[in-house]
Amino acid sequence: MKRVLSGIQPSGQLTLGNYIGALRNYVLLQEEHDCFFMVVDLHAITVPQEPAALKEQTESVTALFLASGLDPTKSNIFLQSHVRAHAELGWLLTTLTYMGELERMTQFKDKSSGKESIGAGLFTYPSLMAADILLYGTNLVPVGDDQKQHLELTRDLANRFNQRFGETFPIPEPFIPKVGARIMSLDDASKKMSKSNPNAGSYIAMLDGPDVIRKKLSRSVTDSGREVKYDLAAKPEISNLMSIYASCSDLSIQQIEARYEGQGYGPFKKDLAEAVVATLEPIQQRYRDIRSSGELEAALRSGAEQASAIADKTLREVKARMGFVLP
Repeated sequence: MKRVLSGIQPSGQLTLGNYIGALRNYVLLQEEHDCFFMVVDLHAITVPQEPAALKEQTESVTALFLASGLDPTKSNIFLQSHVRAHAELGWLLTTLTYMGELERMTQFKDKSSGKESIGAGLFTYPSLMAADILLYGTNLVPVGDDQKQHLELTRDLANRFNQRFGETFPIPEPFIPKVGARIMSLDDASKKMSKSNPNAGSYIAMLDGPDVIRKKLSRSVTDSGREVKYDLAAKPEISNLMSIYASCSDLSIQQIEARYEGQGYGPFKKDLAEAVVATLEPIQQRYRDIRSSGELEAALRSGAEQASAIADKTLREVKARMGFVLP
């Protein structure tokens, strides 16, 4: 089986977009591949975090991994900070990364824009991301458009290391899931639904209650007119809502169009809300069960042990090739 690795930052509430675009695909991948799924808490601190909030969000995101269907007996689920080799290999790869490569990263430009002071970690974090991937001999990395540039740097660093020190790292490939939609913001369909959006009405959090979900969707932006029709160019807002509906039901886009022909946006939005509630309620119940038991802690201990065994072996080989004296 090919090895798959992916991670999510615990820097805010996971959204419906995270579930449809990532977590649901993770559950499918674990049936066919050797999977490693991390909560990347070291990446989260490249921007300031309140300690208590970071701890709570890290535990919450991990519990949502499990509640969404990730199985510790099928996937390796762990916290990035629980495997010390990530930070160490991240530093070693930073020494092989060129300033110009980091300066070209569009995510750094976006996150640093308009700020008077910028932490060095935000600048160098693509090298740590490369370490995350290369530590496990990863073959496939599920990536969105915003991470493709970082994966290209990872591939460059793997090749650079292999050429300078000998064949060590497989070259990872991007993986585009077969299922899943790109879910956009509820207030602007030109932007991805994001947990970092300061407007809470722009996203549906996975832990939002039914009434909150209904209110957010009732207030979601729609296009002019009243026709429920999928047309990304002419009707991007309603097309986004239709994608959400299709992802949370057994209906196709064509069936949704036919069902609401001539009815307008009101009935469509009402039924959409119920489809989203029905999708998230079982996950929320499972989440509450996980948080009230010792299941989360046990899964993280097991995950860290398994991940560390592989990561430590890779790090030891890397250090030997680079000329370090090993203990």
